[in-house]
Amino acid sequence: MSDGDYDYLIKFLALGDSGVGKTSFLYQYTDGKFNSKFITTVGIDFREKRVVYKSSGPDGTVGRGQRIHIQLWDTAGQERFRSLTTAFFRDAMGFLLLFDLTNEQSFLNVRNWMSQLQTHAYCENPDVVLCGNKSDLEDQRAVKTENARELAEKYGVPYFETSAASGENVSCAVEVLLDLIMKRMERCVDKSWIPDGMVHSNGHSTSNLAEPPILVSCLCRQDFKGSLTRSQCKSCSEN
Repeated sequence: MSDGDYDYLIKFLALGDSGVGKTSFLYQYTDGKFNSKFITTVGIDFREKRVVYKSSGPDGTVGRGQRIHIQLWDTAGQERFRSLTTAFFRDAMGFLLLFDLTNEQSFLNVRNWMSQLQTHAYCENPDVVLCGNKSDLEDQRAVKTENARELAEKYGVPYFETSAASGENVSCAVEVLLDLIMKRMERCVDKSWIPDGMVHSNGHSTSNLAEPPILVSCLCRQDFKGSLTRSQCKSCSEN
């Protein structure tokens, strides 16, 4: 796909405490590489990737491929940057909420992040994928898998244990989030909540990528609660 040649521009926001691996996670997804040098994100930065999304019907038939331009926004986790982070909540359609499997406090703080999401996101039940990152550091694990799954079930969101170092489940987590977003849009009869700069019937963007469009309130908030099983992830089902 050439620049501007896509059907949808979709923004995801990565959230979580400082040091949980948000920057490394996004870099692994977009570039397939891991940077072991930790650099604290100041404010907000973003990475981009183009993908082709193919929906699956109830009978298993595969629909026409949709060209998707994903913006993955990386936020600072420190408290002093929290107000800057919340200003971007309403612009995002989906959220990757990360905690560190070797840091119990980052897991306990997931509740605070979910509370902020429910308050500031574009609708009351935004699409979220919970990721327990640094699964490669098994000997340093401080959060049990069953506890993380229990919390994810409480909020009705998918959960993956990921590793930005090895790439385990990184692509799968993003694909599941994209699938939730696309299915939400398919379910919406009234698509007035979708930003003008996001849908491009002629395949060309009129939006400045550095200034993503702002979403208005979601009109389908009452009839959708996203949740996918591992078998529905394209990456996992192929393995």
